[in-house]
Amino acid sequence: MDKEVAPNRLIQEKSPYLLQHAHNPVDWYPWSREAFQKAKKENKLIFLSIGYSTCHWCHVMEKESFEDSDVARLLNQTFVSIKVDREERPDIDSYYMSVCQMLTGAGGWPLTIVMSPDKKPFFAATYLPKQGRFGRPGLLELIPHINSAWRNRKEEIIDSAHEIAEKINRTAQIKSGTELNKEILRTACSQLIGTYDETAGGFGSAPKFPTPHNLSFLLRYYSSTSNEKTLSMVEHTLRSMRMGGIYDHIGFGFHRYSTDTMWRVPHFEKMLYDQALLLMAYTEAFQVTKKPAYRATVEQIITYVLRDMTSEQGGFYSAEDADSEGEEGKYYVWTDKELGEVLDPVEAKIVRKAFNTRQEGNFKHETTGQRTGNNILYMTKSLEELSSELSMPVGELKAHLTKARKKLFERREKRIRPLRDEKILCDWNGMMIAALSKAGRILGNAEYIQAAKGAADFLLTKMRTPTGGLYHRFIDAEPAITGFLDDYAFLVWGLIDLYEATFETKYLATALDMNERATQTFWDDNEGAFYSTSGNSELPLRKKEIYDGAIPSGNGVAMLNLLRLAGLTGRYDLENMAFKIPSYFADQIRMSPLSHVQTLIAFGVALWPSLEIVVSGDPDDPVTTEMLGVIRRSNLPDVNVVLRPLIDPSAITNLAPFTKNLLPISGKTTAYICERNECKVPTNSVEVLMQKLDAFEKTRDE
Repeated sequence: MDKEVAPNRLIQEKSPYLLQHAHNPVDWYPWSREAFQKAKKENKLIFLSIGYSTCHWCHVMEKESFEDSDVARLLNQTFVSIKVDREERPDIDSYYMSVCQMLTGAGGWPLTIVMSPDKKPFFAATYLPKQGRFGRPGLLELIPHINSAWRNRKEEIIDSAHEIAEKINRTAQIKSGTELNKEILRTACSQLIGTYDETAGGFGSAPKFPTPHNLSFLLRYYSSTSNEKTLSMVEHTLRSMRMGGIYDHIGFGFHRYSTDTMWRVPHFEKMLYDQALLLMAYTEAFQVTKKPAYRATVEQIITYVLRDMTSEQGGFYSAEDADSEGEEGKYYVWTDKELGEVLDPVEAKIVRKAFNTRQEGNFKHETTGQRTGNNILYMTKSLEELSSELSMPVGELKAHLTKARKKLFERREKRIRPLRDEKILCDWNGMMIAALSKAGRILGNAEYIQAAKGAADFLLTKMRTPTGGLYHRFIDAEPAITGFLDDYAFLVWGLIDLYEATFETKYLATALDMNERATQTFWDDNEGAFYSTSGNSELPLRKKEIYDGAIPSGNGVAMLNLLRLAGLTGRYDLENMAFKIPSYFADQIRMSPLSHVQTLIAFGVALWPSLEIVVSGDPDDPVTTEMLGVIRRSNLPDVNVVLRPLIDPSAITNLAPFTKNLLPISGKTTAYICERNECKVPTNSVEVLMQKLDAFEKTRDE
């Protein structure tokens, strides 16, 4: 492409993805009224292309087609072309992705949609090559074909578009069925066991995604039933991912997914939401097992996030690209020669053995299958096994690996880094706030909690609308795009966890306020459940979604928020509201439990015995600290904890009136424990509190 080409309209946008296309010869428009008015005026179809800045195949399609003058000429003659960043506009992406899945049976990015000027689609695809191959049409053949059809069979296309729109509308019309019961949790567990990979962990075959919410569900199932199989599945999966190439052994953090079943060959982009969700899974695994390996992984993920994904203002960036210098994975792979140059002979021998490198390389090109001469670092043996094979004590082996990692990290830092997408998204930041708060609380690390506070304070000062609501995106000092359900639900999630990590009532108060705003904006008073968008949506359909994709569903997260807020404040109107969500989606959940795991996590919290604990006493009293530590160290993933201070308790008693009369007994810090709305005899003994929690942990229900 001629780099001197005049920029198109995308040059005025903030999205890194849109700016990547600002110098294409394609006459791109952002999603705007101007674009649709032009299409209607000129009787042109809309060519809608949706992707995101760190998407490898989006880069491929841009370089191959959107930078090509022949393709651009056809696009400009035939269509009004619109480019959308799916991370900025998840509402647009969700609607048209459902169209693609209905028409093709699959989905992914880049997403290509052709639609009428009134936004009704009739053609959908994902990546399209410039020229046809292997039975897949190319843009050079496809565009003239569509143009001819629009000129000669316009009424037929309009009818088809209307029919597709009607079918999408009918699909979205959910009829409430019979109520769910505990059996749905057993069914989901059985289905996860059925899709579990006994060899490498995880679920299904290649490409293999981490799906951390599956692991969180299984950990809760284990905590409530003592089903040892579920715990072993989680542990095997977490160990396998941590050893695999999907994990960045040099700079830490997880890549997005593995292209093979063994977790060895990653798709190299790194997403903030994956770090957050996996951080939660490893933290919860540590909470259950107390195994140091899980703690170490938590610490390494956070090291990566705080080092590479945190803005100066405290918010978290969205992603890092898979590509650098136009090549996928180039930043992360190593030649055997490089290893020899960077490391001393002993370290090189250990690294080659530990990470399965080869002189000819272990990394094969994704499309040709030919070895590239590069190595992906992945492990197939534990340190103990390596220690035995190398006849070296484990401690000495660890020391060598630590030194080698630091040397390789320093060398890698001199390379050209992948693009970092510096959008700060409210919903993804909410997840990271929750993850850091949970890790900080369970591991007793104040630095992690402080990072969560910094991000929360950033969102609550820089991403608020003039009326106090939320914006979805912040970049270059500009907040924009009115918030969606996920922004509110995920931020409330983070604020609840942050309250339980700090007991600063401002975070609980703000969680309640944001939950109320979400209710006013997205809740359906007639049938229950939350819409994904406000009533001002520009799309043909206002959807309610419960399906878990790469991130959990907003309705599933909101349900758990409602239950937790009810437990923390005693507002059981919120609990009643929560139960309307699975009731509304009951038939959909029953049809495919594994597509709705986040909602089943919340449903399990509602059905299985839960605890609310109020610790009443001076926050600086060592007994108070010890009691909170006992609760923190317990294997109770969903206990609700409130701290009622001795001095000026009004901040919490106003939010949770039931705590007003829960005073310290005999002037000593006292724990009030309630189970299923029934409060036990309070205690000011740390030992008795431990006994009660141990007894509760042993209360299982298979």
